[in-house]
Amino acid sequence: MTERVGWGILGTGKIAVKFADDLRHVPGAALAAVGSRTAEAAEGFGNRFRIPRRHASYDELVHDPEIDVVYVATPPALHAGHARLALEAGKHVLCEKPFTLNARQAADLIALARERRLFLMEAMWMRFLPAIVDARRILAEGTLGEVRMLSADFGLRFSFNPQGRLFAPELGGGALLDLGVYPVSLAHMVLGRPATIVSLATMGPTGVDDQSGIVLRYAGGQIAVLHAAMGVATPTEAAIIGTLGRLRLHSHFYRTDDLTLSLPGKPDRNIHHRRTGNGLHHQAIAVMESLRQERLECETMPLSESLAVMETLDAIRAQWGLKYPGEG
Repeated sequence: MTERVGWGILGTGKIAVKFADDLRHVPGAALAAVGSRTAEAAEGFGNRFRIPRRHASYDELVHDPEIDVVYVATPPALHAGHARLALEAGKHVLCEKPFTLNARQAADLIALARERRLFLMEAMWMRFLPAIVDARRILAEGTLGEVRMLSADFGLRFSFNPQGRLFAPELGGGALLDLGVYPVSLAHMVLGRPATIVSLATMGPTGVDDQSGIVLRYAGGQIAVLHAAMGVATPTEAAIIGTLGRLRLHSHFYRTDDLTLSLPGKPDRNIHHRRTGNGLHHQAIAVMESLRQERLECETMPLSESLAVMETLDAIRAQWGLKYPGEG
């Protein structure tokens, strides 16, 4: 892999806009092409970001010879199909979170990437932010002692729109996959795979989850308490609590710049990290570093953990009886 890495963006929605805007902060990243379902959307996106190659189909995009990596930025129900399309065309893939619609799809993608010896990663950009990297350092150093509890919530208020993506079962709508994936991924990052999952949800009029409460219990007795909602705005904070202290991830924790470390007998320590742009470029840097080092996975967001997160999300939905169309 040369110093230049050619990126192609598959999809032109809001997250694609943020990612394209942030690639300008990545040395060696070339935004070479964009693909959409229509020529009009591809042209508009291409004009906005001065992208030289615009494709009116995803198939054309993934076969563009100027692209090394495809960033999949479509709705959750389409992730597996679009990531597979890119892998089968011989392209490395960064796929938006949630990684796929379910764990079976995730396992299939991982197997394909390994068979083709191609890089694949879930775009859980939260894990690459400077503040979250620092939080992991604090945990690794044992500053909090043994972590015993974690809490995290993510709720935003969206006006009900039965035609909207978030409310569409066929697109993997609902609070869990779009918002709840962040606190679930945070819990996996800190505590690993849960031994017991207990969850309740309120379902909305289109049949997807409007809000939920999730409790994860671990083999060592640790507890994580999580919430997700798309009908109300919650504090969207997180706290990691250990036997020697606690660490607060300020709102909004999934894109936070600020941490507060609280230790008994000491003044609270407020830690601020400067963030450039939207914060999505850190994951792009990690992808490019992996490719240059000829690694097929990134240790910050390994495929085994993306699969484990999907298995947890599947178990949560099973308790609600929520199955998306086409899951089988």
